[in-house]
Amino acid sequence: MTLVGEDAPLGGVEPLAVDALLDDAGTRIVVCCGAGGVGKTTTAAALGLRAAERGRRVVVLTIDPARRLAQSMGLTELDNTPRPVPGIDTAAGGELFAMMLDMKRTFDEIVEAHADPARARAILGNPFYQSLSAGFAGTQEYMAMEKLGQLAARDEWDLIVVDTPPSRSALDFLDAPQRLGSFLDGRFIRVLMGPAKAGGRAGRKVLGLGMAGLSLVAGTLGKVLGTALLRDVQTFVAAMDTMFGGFRTRADATYRLLQAPGTAFLVVAAPEQDALREAAYFVERLAADRMPLAGLVLNRVHVPAAPRLSAERALAAAEMLSGQNGGGASGGATGDTKGSDVKNLVDGGIVDHPTGHTRRGNASPSPGPSPEDPSSPAEHDERPDRLDSPDTAAPDADPEPDLDAAARLAAGLLRVHADRMRQVAREARMRDRFTAVHPEVPVVEVPALPSDVHDLTGLRLIGSRLAAHDENSGQT
Repeated sequence: MTLVGEDAPLGGVEPLAVDALLDDAGTRIVVCCGAGGVGKTTTAAALGLRAAERGRRVVVLTIDPARRLAQSMGLTELDNTPRPVPGIDTAAGGELFAMMLDMKRTFDEIVEAHADPARARAILGNPFYQSLSAGFAGTQEYMAMEKLGQLAARDEWDLIVVDTPPSRSALDFLDAPQRLGSFLDGRFIRVLMGPAKAGGRAGRKVLGLGMAGLSLVAGTLGKVLGTALLRDVQTFVAAMDTMFGGFRTRADATYRLLQAPGTAFLVVAAPEQDALREAAYFVERLAADRMPLAGLVLNRVHVPAAPRLSAERALAAAEMLSGQNGGGASGGATGDTKGSDVKNLVDGGIVDHPTGHTRRGNASPSPGPSPEDPSSPAEHDERPDRLDSPDTAAPDADPEPDLDAAARLAAGLLRVHADRMRQVAREARMRDRFTAVHPEVPVVEVPALPSDVHDLTGLRLIGSRLAAHDENSGQT
């Protein structure tokens, strides 16, 4: 593979063909997962935009509560309903929609869809349900599974791109069906359901046994305490009893959907030690769960402007320029200046002369017309454009450039280049460690941009860099 913007091969690792993945009609779901702060949301948005502008009807679902997806797509806000993204190129016939998971609203929709109106009102008004739907541990991941299942079941979209929460919780939704099943089948739920099914003294005994279980969730529920808590939980369990089986069935169906050939997982990382360690965890976890992994997106890779100029040669040239400038060995790898290099540096510019050059002690001013020179025309002093100020050079003067300032600038640029080359080498070593352990994972590298992506133009640029291998292959 050829790295984007660089001529160095990526050690024989298979390149990730992004356009081929997005254009494949069999690809129905793309899940972007990875650690926080690696550009996962931007990657998901760029993939969705590129697929839409290549002719597919796409919806991007973000589970990350950050608002960057809406901002980058020119939307004022995102909610639980897919919103059309304006400004995309529809020449190929594609469309782009975006939405952000509203955990509570998704839970409410499930209750309204699978319970009769009277039971639904009882559940939605229950204080225990309101606490559970607003932030109970694991609810977000399960609701993400539900929403993904809803979108897939509607068969309205050619492609669903899922942007997951940061860090390892990005894969917690894979555990949602199992955790939900354990919760629904657990002793605690069976104890709470007992009083509803048994009356009298036996029911009260069973109810008493449930107090120990209630202590496990009392801290989470917060504001509701004591017998009121117990009554609310019991009412909730009784109302939800007929729906529990449906929760687990749908979650299991979505889990199987994630394992199906039409799903592709993309692990997003940065060329940093912690991010690549998380990426390795994701790869291994997906393999263990038999989830289809498409490849690794390595974001924010630094690319040198002059890759053939090594850091060592750049530093040697910088030292030579510093030595010729009379400052001796200055700066080294840090780029600091010493001796005569310091006296001309000021806060407002490169040198202490606003004209950008320094008058040397052994330099003489450029010769001009002399009054005693008979070859000088007499009318010279009467020229209307004559500049008589002693501090201002004549318009046709050609002052000698300050070679010292130019040498200092060149030496500084060489040191900056050396630092960049060393950073490139560090990133390449970390990437190679990952590919050595997981050589089967296709990789695409996206060069770092000088600024954050905040609009469709930036997303298109990211998309083109994601698909650079496909474009280069097409040209060849």
